Amino acid sequence: MGRATLVRHDGRRAALAFLIVSLLMTLTTPLRAAERPLNLVALGDSLTAGFGLPADAAFPVQLEAALKARGHAMTIANAGVSGDTATGGLDRVAWSVPDGTDGVILELGANDMLRGTDPAVTEKALDAIISGLKARGIPVLLAGMRAAPNLGPDYGRRFDAIYPRLAARYGLILYPFFLDGIAGDRSLNLADGLHPTKAGVARIVTGILPSVEDFVTRLRKGA
Repeated sequence: MGRATLVRHDGRRAALAFLIVSLLMTLTTPLRAAERPLNLVALGDSLTAGFGLPADAAFPVQLEAALKARGHAMTIANAGVSGDTATGGLDRVAWSVPDGTDGVILELGANDMLRGTDPAVTEKALDAIISGLKARGIPVLLAGMRAAPNLGPDYGRRFDAIYPRLAARYGLILYPFFLDGIAGDRSLNLADGLHPTKAGVARIVTGILPSVEDFVTRLRKGA
């Protein structure tokens, strides 16, 4: 075998090795950068809307920024309406969540609780929102709420049971308490004691972020 033949063989081996390495790199490189942006909607009340805060401090804006910082391509529309109840959310869900939405973060029920609404009414409305979105092929992450102690133990038990029951019924990711870590903390709430400050919203985002990332994983897998 002559020198020219050896050179040709060595060149082919090198080309083949390069091809194999390139293929392996393609298969093992994270795909996140090439993924299309997800379109989420945060459907809620004043806690979502950002009552008393500048627009860039609202929950959907801070959550979107946190997710993008972790490499997730997405937008989160703010569909929060101050004062909304679960029934109010049901009345507007069709136009608040447009076609093409990949997923919904559902945060409603706080105003029902503050008004002492029968938990059965709240659950019925939330159930209808979730089932309607499911029929449209739009997955839901459910953000739970808990009853204030002054409403009594019976009301508290009935209200607090709404969210775990709905999550189990529909196989949803549940973030048990939207205000976890800030409820009752004056330093993280506005003067009314009900709505979070910008720092309070940041605390909410930190708490819910792992659940939202699990939700995003489900959406990417088409679950």
